[in-house]
Amino acid sequence: MATTIKTTKGQAGLTGNSAIAYAMKQINPDVCAAYPITPSTGVVEEFSSYVADGDVDTEFITVESEHSAMSACIGASAAGARVMTATSSQGLALMWEMLYIASGMRLPIVLTDVNRALSAPINIHCDHSDSMGARDSGWIQLYSETVQEAYDNLFQAVRIAENENVLLPVMVCLDGFITSHAIENISLIDDADVKEFIGEYKPEHSLLDTDNPVTYGAMTLPDTYIEFKHQQSEAIVRAKDVVSKIGMEFGKKFGREYGLMEKYRLDDAEAAIVIFSSAAGTTKVAVDELRKAGKKVGILRPRLFRPFPFKEIADALKNVKAVAVLDRADSMNGFGGPLFNEVRSALYELEKRPKVVGRIFGLGGRDYKVKDAAGVFEELLKVAETGKVEALTKYITM
Repeated sequence: MATTIKTTKGQAGLTGNSAIAYAMKQINPDVCAAYPITPSTGVVEEFSSYVADGDVDTEFITVESEHSAMSACIGASAAGARVMTATSSQGLALMWEMLYIASGMRLPIVLTDVNRALSAPINIHCDHSDSMGARDSGWIQLYSETVQEAYDNLFQAVRIAENENVLLPVMVCLDGFITSHAIENISLIDDADVKEFIGEYKPEHSLLDTDNPVTYGAMTLPDTYIEFKHQQSEAIVRAKDVVSKIGMEFGKKFGREYGLMEKYRLDDAEAAIVIFSSAAGTTKVAVDELRKAGKKVGILRPRLFRPFPFKEIADALKNVKAVAVLDRADSMNGFGGPLFNEVRSALYELEKRPKVVGRIFGLGGRDYKVKDAAGVFEELLKVAETGKVEALTKYITM
């Protein structure tokens, strides 16, 4: 049975998975093809109950694997349907081949990725190795700190994906178990307001529009392939401004505005941590405690990772003396995590660059505590004072 949503003046206590399933119910996509996998199972389970109960008009396709799920999503989207799905970890990895096809065909599919560590060894808990492994697949990526943000991000993702200047798939990420299974009191949007905000889907192209025939899946050779990739690359560049515009529009309508990133007590900070998703909340507690002790520290939490807002990140960190980029994934490149590499590159063009270090934390769901964040800040403040970095990259294991 689907979760019964009891609201008080638009408020409800929901887990992240339940909030995503309820948002999908409000969106009422034409097609959902999915295969359950921990910790995203609750999304598919609850949404399928909405389908069974007749609360939505969605064609729910049960498939034999995540590869088949994305294949079905691609077919449905190419036919002109509004399409959504959800997965985690090895499920996303099994979709790998099809992720590139979805983006290369410019299909506005929306996928919720409940972040979970990739095997081996087998682990069902949170890190970002799954979505980071797909970071160059051509999907727009949004990262959510809270249940409320995950819920809000899903509506915006539909608008971003379907924007005529974008037409690319979008991945909404939230932390497995930490956010997906934690109950949070959130503000729900009325069904009518959701319908008005996302609008009726009118596909740019459809295989079923016989009056305007199109081809999907055609072969291209060296004389044309690069033009397709260039157009796709330009579209994802344009997506950055679309994300900002839709975030502002969402804020004006519903009172919760979203940008490319969140800056927390960063204006006068000498030391800053750059970090994704739920761990930002823990880091904010450390910031508040250190601020009481007179230490100038702050946070930059990127919400948008693909496309990477490198100019905006550089501008936000240009006056900071020392920066630590905390990754919940390792690129296995011998030089830190993916976010560290990209933030450090973004800062390269600054005439006066902050010192930047990379720290990898929380793999496989390892606890990240306030004391861990405070320890990183103490290290950064020392770097800010001396200008010397003792360890450029390392793991936080304790």
